[in-house]
Amino acid sequence: MSEERTGIHFRQAERCAEELIRRLDGDIRIALPLGLGKPVHLINALYRCACNDPNIQLHIMTALSLEKPGGGSSLQKRLMQPFVERVFEGVPDLDYAKAVSCGELPANVTVTEFFLRAGSRLGNADQQQRVVLTNYTHVVRDLMALGVNAVGQMVAPDAEGQQVSLSCNPDLTLDILPRLRAQREAGDAVVIAGELNPELPWFGHDAALDRASFDLLLEPHNQPMRLFPVPDLAVEPADYLIGFYAANLVRDGGTLQVGIGALGSAVIYNLLFRHRDNGLFNELARRLDAHSRFPALAEIGSTERFEEGLYGCSEMMVEGFLHLYEAGILKRQVVADRTLQQLLDCGAIPDPLDITALDRLVEAGCIETVLKARDVQWLVRFGFFDQGCELKGGRLALGEEAVRPDLGDERARALIERYALQERLIGGVVMHGGFFLGPARFYQRLRELDEAARARFSMTSVGFVNHLYDHPLGDQALKTVQRRRGRFINSVMMQTLNGAAVSDGLEDGRVVSGVGGQYNFVAMAHELPDARSILTLRATRTSAGRTESNIRFSYGHCTIPRHLRDIVVTEYGVADLRGQPDSDVYRRLICIADSRFQNELTRQAKNAGKIPKGWKVPRAHRNNYPQRIEEAVAPLRDHHQLFPAFPFGTDFTQEEQELVQALQWLREATGSRRGLLAVIWRALRQPAPVTAERSALERMGLMQPGGWRERLEQRMLLHALRVTGVTRSH
Repeated sequence: MSEERTGIHFRQAERCAEELIRRLDGDIRIALPLGLGKPVHLINALYRCACNDPNIQLHIMTALSLEKPGGGSSLQKRLMQPFVERVFEGVPDLDYAKAVSCGELPANVTVTEFFLRAGSRLGNADQQQRVVLTNYTHVVRDLMALGVNAVGQMVAPDAEGQQVSLSCNPDLTLDILPRLRAQREAGDAVVIAGELNPELPWFGHDAALDRASFDLLLEPHNQPMRLFPVPDLAVEPADYLIGFYAANLVRDGGTLQVGIGALGSAVIYNLLFRHRDNGLFNELARRLDAHSRFPALAEIGSTERFEEGLYGCSEMMVEGFLHLYEAGILKRQVVADRTLQQLLDCGAIPDPLDITALDRLVEAGCIETVLKARDVQWLVRFGFFDQGCELKGGRLALGEEAVRPDLGDERARALIERYALQERLIGGVVMHGGFFLGPARFYQRLRELDEAARARFSMTSVGFVNHLYDHPLGDQALKTVQRRRGRFINSVMMQTLNGAAVSDGLEDGRVVSGVGGQYNFVAMAHELPDARSILTLRATRTSAGRTESNIRFSYGHCTIPRHLRDIVVTEYGVADLRGQPDSDVYRRLICIADSRFQNELTRQAKNAGKIPKGWKVPRAHRNNYPQRIEEAVAPLRDHHQLFPAFPFGTDFTQEEQELVQALQWLREATGSRRGLLAVIWRALRQPAPVTAERSALERMGLMQPGGWRERLEQRMLLHALRVTGVTRSH
């Protein structure tokens, strides 16, 4: 193994790790992808080597290190342990991530992340000190500044053994590889390592690389290779109304970006609702009096079915985009040619294709009347002509004839239309994504896509997706025409009345997650001619057993500054803030706050001189209470089977879903000492379990409690099940 060459193949992770360490002389500064694409077996082997040899220096630079859920309280652990054993069977752990969580990293190992699993490191001083806060599009720059000398990535193999796919994570890798190659040419030691995993769905386009792009390739032998499945989060009624208002703001023929989580799922679900049952969708709008209370809905959005369709341009390709594709919503094709893109968007290219499509291309200057070789290649590239078409000796082979490809000649036109022209344009894509992550069923459905459907999805660089600036994969002019009517929808934790948003941290400086690409998309919405940024949040949260407003007068930290304010959506409605004076910004946000907090927010705004002293919350916005949300959602849920807790499926059994609901209530109710004592008092007074409750107690191992602690847990669980309506005491 002394020869320094690319493509060295290993079956044992330890041998691959030893070779990487040797090439870098024991000083490894390795960048790993965000989320799913980490080479688990290779990085675990590197970590073991560093643990066994203190002379090895290992610096892992990454983001969103995935860990299996464990649960915090004893009751949560009782619920989650069997769930994890079932759902995560065969999914390998990241050893360094477990060590970080336990505070057991050895002195010669450093972990630096630029995006954290939300809330997971709030109590971890080491990670709070090491986190690097940066925009997604600046990560490569900052990795290079940290001295990265290696990249490790899980990749999908092809059947021929010639290529690999970056699959779930071309996001940063496509941009960092040229930088590392330049370092190598300058004389620095660099290693690019891949770990083959046949479980990864194959994606081509920009994500496909020759195997020779990698110095080391590991194909683990007899090792678990299942991909990490992210459990679904329940979608609450408030989330569904947030998604409903956001779906009203999306224009047909436009561009969509949306994130992961319950709010993202709610947006996707409501887009499907709008398309599939448009009459009922608009009936809900009338029931909420949405358009009269919020004129911005009609001015900015639309409510009709999606005839032109949407194009997805999102750093994260969530499962919902696949649902939109299958429903015929995600169908607006984009192509890597600005003039052709404009022709497609204005409807100049017929669908299905006929010979007049070529006339439009001639008029626009894309091709010439008498086709030259470059014209035929262009038509093949963008899917107008069959792949086998080529020009030889100035003639185009069509069926049994070869003709001069003159679009002014009727005979040539007829032959071209019959033998060369495709029925429909197949050269475009409907989705550009930087990475993907989701439940196991999502990965399976991606693996099952046929070749034509797979070609519609392009996994690519976040430098292309998240920025408007020129990039090797597309310039600003092209991106601008592709991303028309952009709607960039992201969730935040809090919103202040001056228009600033809090998404990634607390006012004491602790980092909750990271900015990721949120700032990129907010800024891009202000640069594109007809795009809007839509920030979504629940109006309230429960903290230490108390309900608090997420609409705040002020807060000591912000992620999105007030001068980039645009549209804010809560379950109570829409606030259009772009270009508005402060007085209107403050009042519009108060109008979508929970009514339990509107008086205090109004008082604070008046004291600061930001709204007129005589202003009152309009009558139409004074009924912002949770019961109103339930009243709006319940008829559709109960009579039309809409708005389920898990709209796209879940790995939780029905019984586990009910236990999740009960434990969520219990966590919120016991958040304060007073609340805990009140719950214990009521729990101890609960009657004995009835037959209908036996199954839940057996699932939690509490049917026959062994001591006073288990007896108390049993009674608290019974109380929670009965309060949440899962079971009733008799």
